[in-house]
Amino acid sequence: MRILVTGATGYVGSRLVSALLDVGYDVVAASRNPHRLADFGWRDEVTGVTLDAHDDASAKKAFADAGPIDVVYYLVHGIGQPDYRDADNRAAAIVAKDAGVRRVVYLGGFVPDVDELSEHLTSRAEVAHALRVDGGPDLVWLGAAMIIGSGSTSFEMLRYVGDRFVLMPMPAWSVNPIDPISIRDVLYYLVAAADGECVPAGAYDIFAPETTSYGELLRAYARISGKWRAELPVPGVDSSVVSWMTAAVLPVPGGLAADLVESLDHPMMASEARLRDVVPDPAGGLLGIDQAISRALSSDRPRPVDELADPHHLADTHPTWAGGDTVRIQQLARAVTPSIARPALGLLALVPGPVAAALRTGLDALINLAPKASTA
Repeated sequence: MRILVTGATGYVGSRLVSALLDVGYDVVAASRNPHRLADFGWRDEVTGVTLDAHDDASAKKAFADAGPIDVVYYLVHGIGQPDYRDADNRAAAIVAKDAGVRRVVYLGGFVPDVDELSEHLTSRAEVAHALRVDGGPDLVWLGAAMIIGSGSTSFEMLRYVGDRFVLMPMPAWSVNPIDPISIRDVLYYLVAAADGECVPAGAYDIFAPETTSYGELLRAYARISGKWRAELPVPGVDSSVVSWMTAAVLPVPGGLAADLVESLDHPMMASEARLRDVVPDPAGGLLGIDQAISRALSSDRPRPVDELADPHHLADTHPTWAGGDTVRIQQLARAVTPSIARPALGLLALVPGPVAAALRTGLDALINLAPKASTA
């Protein structure tokens, strides 16, 4: 099959390109900024095209340049940007109209059965609707909650809260149930969804074997990372207040963090439409939550995405805020440390959490002054 991946330079997209190449598919990597494709280790194994999904002319030219395509993976989203909801809807409609393919695979989110959804969850459902075009390609919509893996925005936010807060805030909604999933299993299901004989068109949810909650995820992270943490109940604080505080305290871009946190007001449980009922589990079974967190924390240093020993590990193309404070300190120190002394930088992982937290303000300032060095 010949497959086009939109959002190929993103967290999921860049790993999906590697996974599709491993299977033997012919891959076209699409990006609004084609120069960005040169940063990825698989760049010489794919066909690159320029595609701005928000521009009809750009989409038409991209699909013409790409040539015959069997399946399009739609991984475009503008969460964290102003007015992203309307922009995402328009982009999805443009791609569905111009693609000229038999199948579109879309990775979106769960849609809880509640009266009022957050802007983020509403947008994910609207994009799925926009991708359905009369007479157009069939659609496979995979819904997922938090994706566990280094570089995943949701996981990085969990990591920073677990690392930086000796007293972990526990709002009332921290007990809401959630069905997260490991990045390895996301990729497994995405690759399977390209096969029309294996996965009929429709909407399916994907998730780990067990249900948890945001509070339990924080406890699991602290336990697995070997950190002692106390809990601070904060009843009466809604997600809009927490989203503002998160944006102010964590290095994740403010708009992105705020939009994601507001979705935690809702239970994030899989529906009865489960891809697990259609696709056999991967060899060895789906990863549990503790396994996924342990794998994410086993990442030693960022590497090219096509050379990762495990998709849970950190890639060198992730934003500078990914990987936690220890990795960020190591990255900055590596840029200014003689090569003979660099092995000693591994000792930074032994710095106690409160000490690392005390260093973060200066770290953020230095990384902003030297962005190129911070991604080395």
